[in-house]
Amino acid sequence: MADIDDDYYLDNDEQTVVIIMTSGPSTPGRCATPFYLGAVMASMDVHVHIFFTMEGVRLMEQGVADDLRAMEDGKLIKDFIQDAKRAGVRLHVCQPALPGYRIDASSDLIDDVDEVNRASELADLILRSDKTITF
Repeated sequence: MADIDDDYYLDNDEQTVVIIMTSGPSTPGRCATPFYLGAVMASMDVHVHIFFTMEGVRLMEQGVADDLRAMEDGKLIKDFIQDAKRAGVRLHVCQPALPGYRIDASSDLIDDVDEVNRASELADLILRSDKTITF
């Protein structure tokens, strides 16, 4: 068996992944995996940020994820969100997308949201990340 070079393994503690979430309640089958994948990576000591933009901001609106499931009889999306938060995933909401969905950042978002950001902050996250994934 060949030896694997120690440099092959990365120190996950220094890895940053940004997940850009544009999917929302109109496509529930796409709404669980970003949280699940984010929780898995965060549990591996990766710094994970999920940035919600376009229809994705609706998932951070109070009440929207409460009864939403990716598949019939599957786990609730709100439970995937809570799992991701417990694992250490940071949740960002795109401020410019909110008015189009009549969402008020000061009163309509769930408590799990860490930050409401402008597009320039998303650009900065992407440029500083090791990997960027979109849903």
